[in-house]
Amino acid sequence: MADHRHDPCVSPESRYPLPMTIDKELNSSSDAPDSPIVFRLDPASGVPTYLQLVQQVEQALRLGYLKPGDRLPKVREVVAELAINPNTVLKAYRELENKGLTSGRPGQGTFIDGSLEQATLPQLAGLRRSLRSWLAKADATGLDEDGIVALVTSTMRDFSERRGTDGDRGGRNDGQRSVGGVA
Repeated sequence: MADHRHDPCVSPESRYPLPMTIDKELNSSSDAPDSPIVFRLDPASGVPTYLQLVQQVEQALRLGYLKPGDRLPKVREVVAELAINPNTVLKAYRELENKGLTSGRPGQGTFIDGSLEQATLPQLAGLRRSLRSWLAKADATGLDEDGIVALVTSTMRDFSERRGTDGDRGGRNDGQRSVGGVA
C-alpha cells in the first residue's frame, strides 16, 4: 500500500484531516495494533458515536485506504482508545456487516469484505490537486471556511438534484437517494 503519511487527508498535523488516522506503515511495530485505521470522535458533530465509526470506515473504503482483508481494530482496542461503551462499537461493526462491508471472524476480529472505492488512487490524487487549486481561488476571493463549506454544500445539493432529474447519470438507480451526491 502507498505511504499516506504525507497525504493531507491522513496526516494528523493537517488543518482538515480525516476524522480517522490511516497508516499501515506506522502500525508495523509489534506492540501497535495491526489495523490500518484508528478511529477519532467529534463530540461536537451531533452524529451518534456508532455512526461516526461507520462513516469513517466507509470514507476510508471510498478513498481506497481500506481494502478487503484489512482488519478493523478489535472492539476492546476501540473501547480503550476512545473510552466508549463496547456495545457502541459492536453496533457500528454490526451495521457495517449488515451493509456487506465487513464480516466478523470469531477470535480474530472484524475484517473488510466489501469495497466502496469509486476511483483509483491516482484519479483521487488528481481530483485532490484540482480541489486544492479551487480552494486557493476561493480563499483569494475572500471566502472563509464557513463560506466555502456553504458554497460546496449548496453546489452538492444542486448537483445531486440535477443528477436525479437528468437520468441519474453515474448515480444510483435503485430508488434510494444518495447522501451528499455519493452513493
